[in-house]
Amino acid sequence: MSQSGTAHSDTYETLMQVAWNFDYGSAIEKLDDLYNRAKDNQWNAAELEWDTPIDPSNPIVSSTNSDYGRMPFFARLSDQQRELFTAHSTAQILSQFLHGEQGALLTAATVAHGVPDVKAKYYAATQTVDEARHVEAYDRYVNKIAIHYPMVPWLKELIDTTLQTNNFCKVMIGMNMIVEGLALGAFNNMYRQTNEPLLKSITFNVMRDESRHVSFGHIYLTPTIAAMHEDDREDLAQFAFDAVSILVKGQSGPMDEGFLKVLETSGIDPDDFAAGIKEAAEAGITRELPPGQIHSLKDLMLPALVRAGLITPRTKELFEEIGVRVNSDLSVLQAMEDRESTTNILNEASAAY
Repeated sequence: MSQSGTAHSDTYETLMQVAWNFDYGSAIEKLDDLYNRAKDNQWNAAELEWDTPIDPSNPIVSSTNSDYGRMPFFARLSDQQRELFTAHSTAQILSQFLHGEQGALLTAATVAHGVPDVKAKYYAATQTVDEARHVEAYDRYVNKIAIHYPMVPWLKELIDTTLQTNNFCKVMIGMNMIVEGLALGAFNNMYRQTNEPLLKSITFNVMRDESRHVSFGHIYLTPTIAAMHEDDREDLAQFAFDAVSILVKGQSGPMDEGFLKVLETSGIDPDDFAAGIKEAAEAGITRELPPGQIHSLKDLMLPALVRAGLITPRTKELFEEIGVRVNSDLSVLQAMEDRESTTNILNEASAAY
């Protein structure tokens, strides 16, 4: 059930591209390694410690670890307002994890039947299983904390736009590079912000999966795009820009219904909260992320698009027009994709708390 007390499904028709291939080899050697990693790293969400108690007096994400907690406005709230806001804003974020993972499940299944390379089909099938497990885990966790919030409109628009194309390359751009980049950064930050053992366990396992999914986008799409005609590359570059634009406009747009409900439940006036955000931004308080946290767009999505040849001189100008500076530094992205680096990042973050 959602926070509003209603549950519903959303159904629409799409044009599904289906590709049979009776050549069971692959021209991309790294797909075998990625597929084997996926098989080796399978985990069972049902075997996590679901009996772990969650103490209401010890928030899932403490205010000192949250971005909001750094705002002067937050310090001026009453203790009760801070506690309610911390609980409900965390629940709203976790609800987006849940909804986003269902979107990833749908898109991964689409890639499995649309991508022509058989080994890529193998991997897309493992990603579909991964995403189903992520939905299972986050659904169970959100049910455990018993606070559900609706999907933010811009995230649904981004996933719907991805699903409604019949081009598997566009589906992989929308999911494996943009949505999965968004998710990987968010999961990294959540892992560093929470001390709650069960959520930390879920996030650890999900992040290992997500790092492979981002790698899949690079390993398969980069050589595929490089072999395309320039006009086809420009078409994909335009799709990538349009998808990122949905995210940028959505995140900088007005507060959505779910977040307004968070504020209402916490006894916070939306205008006062907006003024508090502006105050923090003008003071430079929220301009930089805390150490160890990742900016999904800057550090993961844009470098992934650059690496794949999906930001052309024409679309780079379009990004600049909407205030997005294109970052081509691959260091954070490559560290998150590497299996050993990802484990080290997680272990270091765990030891820090």
